[in-house]
Amino acid sequence: MPAEAKLVCRNVWKIFGAGAREAVRAADGSPSMENLAAAGLVGAVRDVNLHVATGEIFVIMGLSGSGKSTLVRCLSRLIEPTSGEILFNGEDLLSASESRMIDIRRHQMGMVFQHFALLPHLTVLANVAFPLEVQGIERSRRDERARRMIELVGLAGKEGSYPRELSGGQQQRVGIARSLAVEPELWFLDEPFSALDPLIRREMQDEFLRLQSVLKKTIVFITHDFDEAIRLADRIAIMKDGAIVQCGTPQELVLQPATDYVAEFTKSVVRAKVVKVASIMKPLNGADSTVRVSARATIADMAPLFAAAGETITVVDEEGRPVGTVHRDDVVNLMMQG
Repeated sequence: MPAEAKLVCRNVWKIFGAGAREAVRAADGSPSMENLAAAGLVGAVRDVNLHVATGEIFVIMGLSGSGKSTLVRCLSRLIEPTSGEILFNGEDLLSASESRMIDIRRHQMGMVFQHFALLPHLTVLANVAFPLEVQGIERSRRDERARRMIELVGLAGKEGSYPRELSGGQQQRVGIARSLAVEPELWFLDEPFSALDPLIRREMQDEFLRLQSVLKKTIVFITHDFDEAIRLADRIAIMKDGAIVQCGTPQELVLQPATDYVAEFTKSVVRAKVVKVASIMKPLNGADSTVRVSARATIADMAPLFAAAGETITVVDEEGRPVGTVHRDDVVNLMMQG
């Protein structure tokens, strides 16, 4: 297991139906879809292998029925996998007792789902503090931490409000604050913004990126929206029929699709939205523009800067040091290809 990996999956299967474990064993750990169908079984998650690095936003995406939500529930053992290995900080979760899993979920994992599931009879403060109450933390400490989380998600002043008094976006912020109150190492978000209006959804994505810049959590994020995935993800795994068909950066998936399915999935994506500045920059060679852009920015983010920059823009690393330059013609060529 890579030293930096927070979560690792090896050969994980989730098969629904009687005799699922026996079917896996009979097929030497890799039953075909045809064999499963013949036995009256459904392979919801099929032979998944992945690792999520510490501090990474790892997006799992696919169409409805592709297995992404089932997989994320297997990762936390809310659904029991049929076979395989799931390592969290090196610990095999499939060998953990139920009491150990409850402890891990309460103290080390945070979860946000599409449906906010706020308790309607509790205030915002009480909703956010609820998982801390379950942990047995005394009231003054849990209220203090809950207030910090409420402020973090931009709802200061709403502590005494009830869910019915909040907008959909505000309710989702409460759900996010509640999941963060336990200060999780690993944060699961299953289509958390899909029920929101497009404008509010964009605002919540901005808020999510802001929170991650502050908290630097290890995140597994589920979505069926590729635009949302490429905006948020460090890496993306695309699922089809319960299996991962390709895993890589947004740029790799768009420019180097491994299958016809991935190519079809990504064909409408504008290249400028996913290609990073670093991939087309050239050596400085003495050139240095007053207009600068991060090497991690996308071409779409950078393009408007040419209005003030002229023909070239200087590229800088995370410490702000010049590392290269990008010419207007190279950006135009890439955008024309897209």
